[in-house]
Amino acid sequence: MTGLLEMREKLKLLYSRNEVFVVPVLKFLLAFVTMTVVNGRMGYMNRLDNLAVVLVVSLLCSFLPNGCIIMFAALFSLLHMYALSMEVALVGLCLYLVMFLLFFRFSPKDSLVVLLTPMLFALKIPYVMPIAMGLVGTPASAVSIACGVIVYYFLNHVIGSATAINTLEEGDAIAKLKLLIDGLIDNKAMVVIIAAFAITVIVVYLIRRMSIEYAWTIAMIAGAIVNLIVLLAGDLVYDTNVSVAGAILGAILAVLVGKVIEFFRFCVDYSRTEKVQFEDDEYYYYVKAIPKMTVAAQTKTVKKINTQRRTASRSTSAEGVKPSGNSVRSGSAAGAGTASGRTTGTRTGSTAAAGTRMASTTAAGTRMASTTAAGTRMASGAKTGTVVTERTAVNRRPDTTARGQKSVTINSNMVENTEDDDFYDDFEEWE
Repeated sequence: MTGLLEMREKLKLLYSRNEVFVVPVLKFLLAFVTMTVVNGRMGYMNRLDNLAVVLVVSLLCSFLPNGCIIMFAALFSLLHMYALSMEVALVGLCLYLVMFLLFFRFSPKDSLVVLLTPMLFALKIPYVMPIAMGLVGTPASAVSIACGVIVYYFLNHVIGSATAINTLEEGDAIAKLKLLIDGLIDNKAMVVIIAAFAITVIVVYLIRRMSIEYAWTIAMIAGAIVNLIVLLAGDLVYDTNVSVAGAILGAILAVLVGKVIEFFRFCVDYSRTEKVQFEDDEYYYYVKAIPKMTVAAQTKTVKKINTQRRTASRSTSAEGVKPSGNSVRSGSAAGAGTASGRTTGTRTGSTAAAGTRMASTTAAGTRMASTTAAGTRMASGAKTGTVVTERTAVNRRPDTTARGQKSVTINSNMVENTEDDDFYDDFEEWE
């Protein structure tokens, strides 16, 4: 079911996007088929039975309103009648004028119904029209269907009486008129079919307007049954020779076509029916809400990828990774420097504790080695020297000279031992 709903939404979307082109094409096809059928069934005027004329008229109808197709079809049939006999054309013109007044008085919007009904009769499936119009039309649509039925039976009578009309003399106009009028009025089958179709339209319309579940399906089945009953009753009363098997098959086909119309016009989900009650100052409202069965049509989005821009972005990213690698190396070097500084500070503390070994590791510290008090203070400041050396190793490069480390150590002692004047004297002499 989901696939059918998606297909329906796609068809609706396709029609809405291309309506400007689809509607003229459909009008052209309908006009072309109509004129071709008229020429093929009648064909009394050879000038009209021409493909070029049919194409030109069909192109004109594709850009004109729907009523123009009926007008050109009536004109073609009248010209063929005139080629057969002027009296036949006169009767046809009067009949068309009466139907024109009735049609535009009751159902002016159902112009295509008058055109499609005779064509469905020619295809032997006329029972589709009353059920379809009962679903999408109004009871006034019965007038349009009746006009279509009359047109079909009149043209069929003219075609069947063409031989008799040709045998009559040209001055015997009254006989020709009587032949045509009697054949139209005494046609009981036409009357029965008009009554059956009108009753079917009204029954289908009334049932599908009810607020019951599956109203459209019930209306279709009820309309098909009513149509069969009226046709069979008319056959029994007037002996119309209705084909029972054809009527049953036509009713089944009409129900199937009605289900297709329902799918596109009234597809609802009765399982999610909701009933709402509310009121205002004057009325109580009882509302029955039935959601429609809809599904969003899948859309495919194609994204164009520019390979040149992607290659450029990759090269830029690769260049951006290299500095980060250098930073890692710098960090590793800094860590190594820290560890080295810690080791150096520890060794410095050890040298200060030994006293005399500190002097041997320095290049210019001869006076410091001879001063015992300075050596002792250096030993006491080993811990401070270690801490300062750690800080220096983090801030300086790992290749710090021994003199730099010692000078920093002495500075630390200078800060913390400000009361020792002898140490300051030794420091001045060392520098």
